[in-house]
Amino acid sequence: MINTSASTATHFSHVKPGDTEWRGDGLRNFFQYKDLGIAAATGGRVIAQLVRAAKPPEEGTGWHVHEADFHMVMMLRGWAKFMYEDKVTLVAAGDCVHQRPGIRHFLFDYSSDMEYLEVVGPADFGSIPIAGVCEVPAPGKWPEPASNSR
Repeated sequence: MINTSASTATHFSHVKPGDTEWRGDGLRNFFQYKDLGIAAATGGRVIAQLVRAAKPPEEGTGWHVHEADFHMVMMLRGWAKFMYEDKVTLVAAGDCVHQRPGIRHFLFDYSSDMEYLEVVGPADFGSIPIAGVCEVPAPGKWPEPASNSR
């Protein structure tokens, strides 16, 4: 039997592309975030959001772990390079990553068109800076915009 008590109730949610705006006040100031309505629908048990590159990589996220029971990233466009523990991992469009609880990681490089779906539980998950695990490669440079000179 499904428990539908008020403390565990969830609500139907249908968010269309224009229903929520991209915002820059999320976890990282070099990304933009788009809420998909799941945190409100689940009473904060899960968040689903789109994340996209807003500024070129400079310092990356730094080494950290998340206070989360579940964390999944599905790369929709572009790519990102992570250090997971001591290994470089390229996550490209179409790739899905499950970040197990407590995994030490560092997102250090990404393409200008990077966009991913992030699903995390709980919705108000924390990010805790930690000491570096190993050296991290330098990020690449985004290409300069094409000029219109003739």
